[in-house]
Amino acid sequence: MTEFERDIISQRTREGLAAARSRGRKGCRRPVLTETQLTGAREMCDSNRYTFQQIADAVGCSRITLYRALSRTSGAAA
Repeated sequence: MTEFERDIISQRTREGLAAARSRGRKGCRRPVLTETQLTGAREMCDSNRYTFQQIADAVGCSRITLYRALSRTSGAAA
C-alpha cells in the first residue's frame, strides 16, 4: 500500500512539473541580482574604492551571493 502511494505521489509530481514546463516555467530559483545590479556591482568592484561588503549592501544581497555572481560573469566573459 505504501509503495502504491509513493508511486501516485511521484506520478503527480512529474505531471505537475510537465504542466509547469508547458506554461513556460523553468523550475529554478529566480536570480537575486538583476543584470542592472550586477553591472553596477561590477563597476563598483573595478573601481577598487569599495569593499565587497559595501557593494553587497548597495545591491541588496549577501557578500557570498555577490562573490558567486561576479565569478559566474567573469567566467563567462573569459
